[in-house]
Amino acid sequence: MRIATWNVNSVKQRVPRLLPWLDERRPDVVCLQETKLADDAFADLLGDELADRGYAVAAHGEATWNGVAILSRVGLEDVEAGLAGSPGFPSPEARAVAATCDGIRMVSVYVPNGREPGSEHYEYKLAWMASLRELVAAGPEATIVCGDMNIAPTDDDVFDPDAYIGQTHVTAPEREALAELHALGLRDVVRDRWPNERVFTYWDYRAGMFHQDLGMRIDLVLASEPVAGRVQAAWVDRQARKGSGPSDHAPVIVDLDEAPDGDIGPVVPPPSAPVTRRGAKKLPQS
Repeated sequence: MRIATWNVNSVKQRVPRLLPWLDERRPDVVCLQETKLADDAFADLLGDELADRGYAVAAHGEATWNGVAILSRVGLEDVEAGLAGSPGFPSPEARAVAATCDGIRMVSVYVPNGREPGSEHYEYKLAWMASLRELVAAGPEATIVCGDMNIAPTDDDVFDPDAYIGQTHVTAPEREALAELHALGLRDVVRDRWPNERVFTYWDYRAGMFHQDLGMRIDLVLASEPVAGRVQAAWVDRQARKGSGPSDHAPVIVDLDEAPDGDIGPVVPPPSAPVTRRGAKKLPQS
């Protein structure tokens, strides 16, 4: 079974990229984030195209912002939208959807950004992560939590730790919240497969960050032990970040039981302009 997660940063804008990508990579289950469409609009836009490709859809969206979905052609059962008891800002947002696909509980998440350490948004992010942990702790043994976590697990998951000083995504409380998911038995399968490689999933649109390979790894696939033990390949589809009209995120692909494209790795070539001096490159918003 091929599983993929992708923050598409507006599914309406990404249709010309998404449908050909589905045809090329042929994932069995796709978790989408930041769809930015209400459920009816999502169905009107993609329902027929996805049905033609054999996908059933569980969408949990809202107009303009947020939104998550699961596409599956291996079954879609026990769909649950949102996180029970999760905080809102101020109302609950469309940031999680879960369903069982071929015996695996799939949870597609779009974790709040946090904006600025210490802010109300930041506290909301930590509270939301606590609710996610409760969901996973109560869930079945075979589980995958995947999506845009908006947290880089370690300093090795950003192009230069100095560039992120004072920023969200890298602070100790955020990383501790992510570590609490690992403590439940979830494994970061991409890092398991590629422990020493420079692997990113997100590059800011501005300042040529992608072309310089100045990115961060915030899109994760976290799998419980029964699922992680089946992983044959886990990689970042960097090709989907290239060309005209891409998302600022690349898909992450995980193959269970067999690897139809081989164990091809993160599909990230050597950095075009690696950081050789800490602090030499800044974030566009700095």
